[in-house]
Amino acid sequence: MAIAYLGLGSNVGDKKLYLYRAIQALNHQEKISITKLSSLYETEPWGYTDQAVFMNLVIEIETELLAIELLGICQQIEQNLERIREIKWGPRTVDIDILLYGNETMVTNKLKIPHPYLLERDFVVIPLSEIAPNLEIKEKTMSEWAKNFNAQKMKVVSKTIL
Repeated sequence: MAIAYLGLGSNVGDKKLYLYRAIQALNHQEKISITKLSSLYETEPWGYTDQAVFMNLVIEIETELLAIELLGICQQIEQNLERIREIKWGPRTVDIDILLYGNETMVTNKLKIPHPYLLERDFVVIPLSEIAPNLEIKEKTMSEWAKNFNAQKMKVVSKTIL
């Protein structure tokens, strides 16, 4: 059993509903169990900024799946929720990123773990520090990494999405 952290985001249509449906789809997978959810945050776009604000959260899961199998399920859920990939970092109904998968490090054409932008994104670091404050990456806890960002810039939409 591996513990993994997933980042979820949406900025198209009923964002909260898309995120809720993605979480439900993950939770209905036989080999995935959601163990923690961060608050739901409203955040500014990152990378490609000429688009609507996002709603983001981070979840902790326990899974029997290999990381590459988990990626396949995440991408299938995105597709089922009508994600269209037109612009890199562009608008999307839902995005599910594998941030961390146990202590694994992986670099392939399809998957990079830890996520290459994990520590650069406030919408990942702050929610991740909320649910795993003592998790260590590069000899610093997530609470320490979160101090690099202005948490006041991110609006908490709700304490839970469920």
